[in-house]
Amino acid sequence: MEVLFYIIFFIFGCIMGSFYHVVATRLSNDESIISPPSHCPKCNHRLKWYENIPIISYIILRGKCSKCHSKIPLSYLVVEVVTGLLFAVSYHCFHFEYTQLISLIFISGLIIVIVSDIEYMIILDEVLTVSSLLIIITYTIFLIIENGLYSGISELMVHHIYPGIGAFAAMYALKLFGDKVFKKESLGGGDIKLMFLFGLVLGFPLAICTIFLATFIAFPIALFIMFTDKENIIPFGPFLSMSAILILISKIEFIDIINFLIK
Repeated sequence: MEVLFYIIFFIFGCIMGSFYHVVATRLSNDESIISPPSHCPKCNHRLKWYENIPIISYIILRGKCSKCHSKIPLSYLVVEVVTGLLFAVSYHCFHFEYTQLISLIFISGLIIVIVSDIEYMIILDEVLTVSSLLIIITYTIFLIIENGLYSGISELMVHHIYPGIGAFAAMYALKLFGDKVFKKESLGGGDIKLMFLFGLVLGFPLAICTIFLATFIAFPIALFIMFTDKENIIPFGPFLSMSAILILISKIEFIDIINFLIK
């Protein structure tokens, strides 16, 4: 039975991953996510239902449009598989607790952030706003059910809203410092807003840890790009998002990090 749930979450994740790629692409280009229906961007061929099946359609079509044979970006397949795996991992970590729903919303928002920032160098305000609101609403409902109205709202503010504001403020301060040191914009506005979402879910200390982990992951890639293509600008949002997802699914506590550093 347990294996069945993993399969269900993986399939659901693949379906949502396909949708998230569309959301990232269309919103980044100021297009509607509803209309027109899925189509080939080259020849406008409207995809049939069987051409929209995640992973399977890509393999059967060999990564090409069935009509004009133009290449379908590999990123579609990658996002579908990765989102499916992350949804399955989320189930493994949180099962059917309400934190599972928080986890899925968090991962979903960050998948869109990663795609839009890599492909279009933009972190969409709509995605951050909707993700944050859904998470706040979910926390509010379950905390009030568990602790009552007054205690639930208090816990929401102390453990989620305030840490989100604190993480946002810390990132903004880091941007001001970076701008002064490098004499140019060091961080985009999207990276700063992203920290509110991190603080909301991970708490203030772990939200700050994402910055250090993201820097560690990005450093070798940045070095490689710097020596091969000096004109290339590296978006930091995907590295922040990957770090936040790693911290979320690892279920690590800040005290564990402190103990590790001390030892």
